[in-house]
Order: sequence, then C-alpha cells, then structure tokens
Amino acid sequence: MQTIIEGAGWFIWPLGFCSVLAMAVIFERMIALRESRILPRKALELILAGDFEAAAKAFPKSAGGRIVDFALREKPDAAALTAFARIEVSRMERGMFIPESIVSIAPLIGLFGTVYGLYILFPEDGGMPDQQMLVRGVGLALTTTMLGLLIAMPVLLANNFIMRRIEVLSARLALVVERLNNN
Repeated sequence: MQTIIEGAGWFIWPLGFCSVLAMAVIFERMIALRESRILPRKALELILAGDFEAAAKAFPKSAGGRIVDFALREKPDAAALTAFARIEVSRMERGMFIPESIVSIAPLIGLFGTVYGLYILFPEDGGMPDQQMLVRGVGLALTTTMLGLLIAMPVLLANNFIMRRIEVLSARLALVVERLNNN
C-alpha cells in the first residue's frame, strides 16, 4: 500500500480527496434515503386506504408525510401538489452531482498522472532517461491510472444504486400524489 501511495506522487491528494468526498456523499445519501425517512410502508398503507390524516400525523418527518400534510393544509390543485412532490424528490437527489462528477474526474486525474509520468521520463537535455527515472515515470503513470479507475468504478456502482433507489422512492411518492389528487 505504501508503494502505491508513493508511486502516485502528488496525484494521491486529488485522488484521495475524490475518494473521501464520494464516500461521504454516498454514505450520507444511503442514510437519508432510508425508507423510514421517505415513505414508510405503514404510511403508504394508510395513504392507500385513504386515511391521510393518520399518515400525516404518524409520519410528519417523512417526505410522504410532508406531502400529505401539505395537501391537507393547503388544499392545492393537482399541479401545485405535483410541484411540491417534485421538491421532495429534488431533496432526495441533493448532492448526487458529486459522485457523478467524481466518476468522470477520477479517471481523468489518473490519465493526467499517466501523461505526466511519461513526460518526466525524458530529461530536458533530450537524452535518454536513466533507470531510476524510467521506473519513477512508468510507476507514476501506472499507479495514477489504476487509482483513478479504482475510485471511479465503485463510485459508479454506488451512484447507480442510489439513483435507482431515488427512482423507486419517487415512483412511490408519485403514487401518493395520484391518490391525493383523486381524493
């Protein structure tokens, strides 16, 4: 592990930052998108049964509870209720641009490390690199590329998982809005 860190040179800092930032956002979203925080099953059952008041009172801190509460308090038209639900979905998507960006930027940082590693192979005097310079340059090139890809791949998987989770939860909230609009 020490060899990988040393082999990445100063590129370890932006790659490490990408990794830590992605992990922080992913863990935060995993906690924030728990079913109990968005639309608990019991709340959905109450809403489908038409008991909106009980759902709003029992689950006031969930996204579904806030939508039902808004519908009961404000008596909005269908467009306003849909817009309010879209705000709740937008809250679920908060920060997801970060993992999406890291999936793109981490391999590019690795690629930049590759180019830089190959660049430093050749001395300014135009001669051939010595063995130590060759090892250092190729090591930097390979290590940064590897780290960039190793960061991007799990972040991509986690991002896809979370976006699918948001899609499923959004569909459930759309069902709530439809049920409230037909009430």
